[in-house]
Amino acid sequence: MNTRTLHFPLRAIVSILVLNLILIAGAIGVRASTSGDIAILDRSSKAFVSVVKKAKPAVVHIKVEKTTKSSNRPGSEEMFNHPFFEQFFGPNFRPPQQPRQREHKQRGQGSGFIISKDGLILTNNHVVEDADSITVILSDNRDFVAKVIGTDPKSDIALIKIEDPENLPVLPLGDSSALEAGEWVIAIGNPFGLSQTVTVGVVSATGRNGMGINEYENFIQTDAAINPGNSGGPLLNGRGEAVGINTALFSRTGGYMGIGFAIPINMVKSIEDQLQKHGKVTRGWLGVGIQNMTKDLAESFGLKRTDGILISGVQQDSPASAAGLKQGDVIIRMDDVALENVSDLRNKVALTAPGTKTMLRVIRQGREKKIQVTIGEQPANFGQGNSGWTEKNSLDQFGLTLQELSPELAERFDYAKNSGLIISDIKPDSPAATAGLKPGQLVEEVNRQKVNTLKELKQAAQPSTKSGKILLRIRSGEFSTYVVLTKK
Repeated sequence: MNTRTLHFPLRAIVSILVLNLILIAGAIGVRASTSGDIAILDRSSKAFVSVVKKAKPAVVHIKVEKTTKSSNRPGSEEMFNHPFFEQFFGPNFRPPQQPRQREHKQRGQGSGFIISKDGLILTNNHVVEDADSITVILSDNRDFVAKVIGTDPKSDIALIKIEDPENLPVLPLGDSSALEAGEWVIAIGNPFGLSQTVTVGVVSATGRNGMGINEYENFIQTDAAINPGNSGGPLLNGRGEAVGINTALFSRTGGYMGIGFAIPINMVKSIEDQLQKHGKVTRGWLGVGIQNMTKDLAESFGLKRTDGILISGVQQDSPASAAGLKQGDVIIRMDDVALENVSDLRNKVALTAPGTKTMLRVIRQGREKKIQVTIGEQPANFGQGNSGWTEKNSLDQFGLTLQELSPELAERFDYAKNSGLIISDIKPDSPAATAGLKPGQLVEEVNRQKVNTLKELKQAAQPSTKSGKILLRIRSGEFSTYVVLTKK
């Protein structure tokens, strides 16, 4: 009896002791876990600090001055040039001497970063464009007068240089193609004149194009805060390498809204090398009209895949025509690298040195083949065509009215004779209007058949009467594009 009475409390005491030990161990584990998390955060913070300490000395503040002119009496010259004065005073009327124009100094600022010990600095073209003077201020407050080595407005890249520098820090260049969405990045610059400002964020996306910021775009999108004055500064990866040049921000207010864009450093390297050697950029040229492949276009061409870039036209005496590329070919790879869209191909060709041989993989009539092309030099200007409009034929179900191309119309709108049918009218809210077609554009083909007469049009468009879809090849300028219209 006594034994059993004593035994029960002993077991209870042992259980309580074990429970206490478990609780104590748990508490110690929680403290250890919390301590470990804090240590990780501290190490991450210190890593950012280390990167910034190494990179900041190579980031510079750029100040520019530009001269602008204005008159005391704006608009007076235009006023005296009005026909009224000639009619009243006669054909020999000369307007009175205009007041002298005043010169004004316009000041701007931006950022840049040093890439060589002899003082070469990368920045944006829009930071130094048309500048009368450029002053570079280093992180140690030394200032230098800089000169422009070369600029490329189409990509918004500029290379400038300071003379007789000593002990210059240099920022290493990384590999922007290795960047992935979600990766940490650091932006350093001089927003609103606040020197050596550091912001941190992640890569939101890569390969952004079609933004309408530059002619050649392949932006890194980041949520690291970028504000006015950051332009030209570096975007760094976790190793402290420059992987981009901060260029623009998306904003409805003029300030930071979480979307900034940087030019990838791999694009910059090629352009910087040309600017350093030649002071200008010479771009590659293929000589094709291209457009993104869509589901409707793929069906019209009898293709099962919707990837690749459709060739809508091949220019005469171009690298493309010399290599045997044809209208209707679909380019899927360049030098064994898959192509995502029109901008991807355009950028790759533009950054390829003229004279370089490149291998294109294309799909022609459902079969894949390889075609070697020697890239040419991009002409200085690309002509843009016009628009405008004798017997007419209407494709009512698509909202499109066409007429035969008379010699007068061909001469007026700079089209070759017998090269197609001209659009004379577009119905509002029709498939043609939705597709962006306009009077004056030329329809060269209907359902992949060349059409020069209304009789040929009627025959070529016959299958579309039943299917409710029509494939057109439209010319509006130097090149033409394919358009699929679907009956509403």
